[in-house]
Amino acid sequence: LLIVTAVIYLFLGSARAVAVPVIAMPLSLIGTFFLMQVLGYSINLLTLLALVLAIGLVVDDAIIVVENVDRHMKEGKSPLEASLIAARELGGPILAMTIVLIAVYIPIGFQGGLTGALFTEFAFTLASAVAVSGLIALTLSPMMCSRIFTEEQEASSFVQKIDRIFEKVHHSYQNTLRELLSTWQVIIVMGVILLGGVAYLYATARAELAPTEDQGIVLMQASGPPNSTVNQMQTYADQIFQIASAEPEYEQMFQITSPTSSFGGVLLKDWDQRSRNATKFQEDMQSKWNSIAGARVAAFQFPALPGAQGLPVQVVINTTESYELLNEVSQAVLDKARRSGNFFFVDSDLKIDKPQDVLEIDREKVAALGMTQQQVGSALSAALGGGYVNYFSVAGRSYRVIPQVKQVDRLNPDQILDYYIRTPSGQMIQARTIATIKQRVVPQSINHFQQLNSATISGVSTPFISQADLLEFMRQTLKEVAPNGYTMDYAGPSRQFMAESGGFLVTMFFAILIVFLVLAAQFESFRDPIVILVSVPLAL
Repeated sequence: LLIVTAVIYLFLGSARAVAVPVIAMPLSLIGTFFLMQVLGYSINLLTLLALVLAIGLVVDDAIIVVENVDRHMKEGKSPLEASLIAARELGGPILAMTIVLIAVYIPIGFQGGLTGALFTEFAFTLASAVAVSGLIALTLSPMMCSRIFTEEQEASSFVQKIDRIFEKVHHSYQNTLRELLSTWQVIIVMGVILLGGVAYLYATARAELAPTEDQGIVLMQASGPPNSTVNQMQTYADQIFQIASAEPEYEQMFQITSPTSSFGGVLLKDWDQRSRNATKFQEDMQSKWNSIAGARVAAFQFPALPGAQGLPVQVVINTTESYELLNEVSQAVLDKARRSGNFFFVDSDLKIDKPQDVLEIDREKVAALGMTQQQVGSALSAALGGGYVNYFSVAGRSYRVIPQVKQVDRLNPDQILDYYIRTPSGQMIQARTIATIKQRVVPQSINHFQQLNSATISGVSTPFISQADLLEFMRQTLKEVAPNGYTMDYAGPSRQFMAESGGFLVTMFFAILIVFLVLAAQFESFRDPIVILVSVPLAL
């Protein structure tokens, strides 16, 4: 507020003139607080940010009124006459400008997803401030000008010096504008070139949901080979800890280990106590963790905005084909992604590398013995399953009766063939007489996405490529390697990015449309608003 007041005084040159916008600012903010109370909003980070931005907007309306009143007074009008004329002249423009600004901010509040959840209060608070500011500019500001202004207002020598400098700048601008208008053909050509460059700049600009911030923590996600045990994963976790703890930026670390994976995070020292930021630390850790034999480790950071979790890049390949064919396509995409240099880490959740032993029962032999496959399965299940069949009591306490072979007889799958099964005739036969064990390789997990067979490729990108460019690269890669019948979708942060980016384009389109209609009503022309809206792509 102090800075705004000082700037206003330098350009208006009168304490009386400064009083009008200075009084209008807190009144507009007070009115905004009232509307916030009606809407049920609290004073939080987003509403305060909206109020800070609103200061420049609310003072703008009052300055326009004051400047116009001052101009009419210099033409010989009294303060009252000048205020009435200024209010009549500026009523339409201020009303149109207020509606235009509200039309730009309001659609943000109605947007869905993360943007709507975060910025609804921001958008409506800013729109409320603009509405109150317009009301004050049309009512209170002209009234104060008629009462505060005097016909003889002389600026100080310092302000007069500022006015002379501003007058020189004004004359220089007029001369430059006159020269440009005399060569309007060149200006039109330059304008067309600039408009054409908008598409190129938009296509080449870095697009992502939110910039990566140094939050002082680097997360890691690790997985081991098929059929890995808790002890094996703990060995990998220990190696990850030893590598991270040797770094000078290391503060502490947490880890959660399961038989197939490990998740954790490295907490870094304060910013002033380390030479590397979190992104550089992540890159170095990824390089060192890649040296752990047998483990796949991904280093990544928390997303800047809340919402989806997991690795930053997650694309889903969907198909109605078998998982074997899907695996071939996903591995082809994965190979091209690894060779592209766009990823620090990339992997697929579809891995057909898990060994599995299958007990195949000879139906003819079982039938010849007068048995069914269900009877054979029940007998083997009783030997291995560990289910209880009864209770017995000892010293007043009940215990379950669990029929099960000894642990030494169930250490490997081949021992199942040595188990005895009773036939209907009472004869005991070994399982190997009616069954064999065969080995095969199956997927570690079978996943579906929107009721289709799916494989999710997850990764951590390098800082040299944006999220939008990386997702486009993955789309083109799938298009090159996959036959018909395969589609790509998104999960996690990638899905959130695609949903939010599409919503912003729709919001911008409707905002520009509403602005055009308001300006068309103001100027009673469909041509004049186009002249104004041309400045939008040039500013972008």
